[in-house]
Amino acid sequence: MSTDLVRVADSVWVWPSHPDPARVQAAVGIVTGNDGSVIVDAGHGPGLARRIMSAMDHHGLPPARLLTYTHHHWDHTWGACAWDVPVVAHELCGALLAGEAAKPWSQEFLRAEMDRDPLLRPSFQARAQAVPDFAGWHLVLPEQTFATDLTLEIGDIRLELEHVGGLHSPDSTIIRSPTGGVVFLGDCYYPPPYHLRSPDDRLDLDLLASLITDD
Repeated sequence: MSTDLVRVADSVWVWPSHPDPARVQAAVGIVTGNDGSVIVDAGHGPGLARRIMSAMDHHGLPPARLLTYTHHHWDHTWGACAWDVPVVAHELCGALLAGEAAKPWSQEFLRAEMDRDPLLRPSFQARAQAVPDFAGWHLVLPEQTFATDLTLEIGDIRLELEHVGGLHSPDSTIIRSPTGGVVFLGDCYYPPPYHLRSPDDRLDLDLLASLITDD
């Protein structure tokens, strides 16, 4: 059986982003410990989350015990209901997700929004593919939030969460695995989402450089 999981450090695995940008499928991180794993971002839908779980089983990785969000955007959060574990995120992420959760998500709503604003079409077409059936689907709000930074210790897993903001999303958080020597950046240094982007928006390379250290 082949999977798309990639091992990037002794205790860190990644399900890579999809090479076709039209799929809007962000990467998902897995940090493993002796008796459980912490998931970094949920995937863009329950179907993807279940495929990642199957790959974890194939590789003998311990099951998920906690989920963290790098930010609230749909391609990082819409798979959370399939993981069925507590979520930790920045406090602004929680507030923004609450607003998203109040919307009447359905295939009909997606079509209506694309008609209302054609700039939403790339994102909303990808959402329709990622969640073809909204029955039983729901957004999962964080159970635990923080203001600036937070250190998580789950068994023998240690993760450092830091709010960095940025143009892409004001709630962007980076997640460091000190033992793995890995930093999950999410989309923090990207320009704003497509429907909010101006022709002058670029990658924030200064922000990116500020997050990279020699170790």
